[in-house]
Amino acid sequence: MGGLGTIDNAAHHPGLFRGAASFSGLLHPLADAQFMLGLFASFTPDPRAIWGDPVRQRDIWAQHDPTELAARLRGTRLFVSAGNARPRPLETAGAQPDRIEPTVLRESRAFVARLDRLGIPVRTDSYGAGLHAWPYWERELHRALPLLLAALRTRR
Repeated sequence: MGGLGTIDNAAHHPGLFRGAASFSGLLHPLADAQFMLGLFASFTPDPRAIWGDPVRQRDIWAQHDPTELAARLRGTRLFVSAGNARPRPLETAGAQPDRIEPTVLRESRAFVARLDRLGIPVRTDSYGAGLHAWPYWERELHRALPLLLAALRTRR
């Protein structure tokens, strides 16, 4: 969970990271808790063992929700991108829409909207057709690199 982890870490350590980027990250897990539990179930027998029950342990979930933590990102240069889950242009022929990217896009938009309300700048790329797959993340890394390098060059 690279995009979620990256933004979550930056929010938990304000000032430590000068820049952070999310490529197809799940940036508002509280909004899609059941979906998240389904993802967690793919790598643990008890998906609630990670953050607990999203209702009863909402405070724990909120501690790992970048949208909830957005105010802590002030001063960090941010890049957020996601596709819409329609195959094309970087997959092999016959690729099917995936089930993760529509949720990613919705959560990324919610995160960006929260940043906008807080007056925190963010560069976004809602690039349209694209799956939850490496070819898109690699392309987005190239798009984010100027922002991330500029963040490294700035003095505090």
